[in-house]
Amino acid sequence: MRIKLSRTAVNRILFLICTLILMAGCYSFAVNYTKQQTVEAISAKVLRFHVIAKSDSENDQRRKLLVRDAVGEWMNLKLSNAKDKADCEKIIEENKDQIKALAEQVLAEDGEAETVQVRLADVEFPDKVYGDYEFPAGTYRALQIIIGEGEGHNWWCVLYPNLCFSAESYDVTGDGAKEELEQVLSPSEYKALLKEHKYKLEFKYLKF
Repeated sequence: MRIKLSRTAVNRILFLICTLILMAGCYSFAVNYTKQQTVEAISAKVLRFHVIAKSDSENDQRRKLLVRDAVGEWMNLKLSNAKDKADCEKIIEENKDQIKALAEQVLAEDGEAETVQVRLADVEFPDKVYGDYEFPAGTYRALQIIIGEGEGHNWWCVLYPNLCFSAESYDVTGDGAKEELEQVLSPSEYKALLKEHKYKLEFKYLKF
């Protein structure tokens, strides 16, 4: 049996569909805009750490982690009194030769010499979870170390505030992570990094 709708009913349905499409578009725009604003605010205050392996061979990936540990521990000490991100960048610029020498020394002592590039760069990072925190994808300033041709998988973390290294060992988000982040970020920026907050936000907007 065919149901014949009046012109008024058809117009109401079309209006409802158009309204839902418009609402979805507005929501998508608002979410993307808010996320972009959050990324820009957070990236202005943090410094990432990025190590790229020579290749994806098992040995080159292992050697990448040797460089990560050695440079990370050394930088943890160097940056212990840094006041902010700008101070960290200044310390890194002043010590780039030492960082390069340390990384190449570690690789040579492992049995094979390799050229290493060290630079401060603007790097595109994907969404990344560190313990209870999720840093949104975006462009961040980073201490970048490239081993050899730099064609292998990379490793990244947050160098300032320190979420990577505790004492003399690699340890993502140690006990002081919360305090360090709260000192650097505003309350709203800190809250935006919490995974629990992200889930609540998603459920809030999905509620009808």
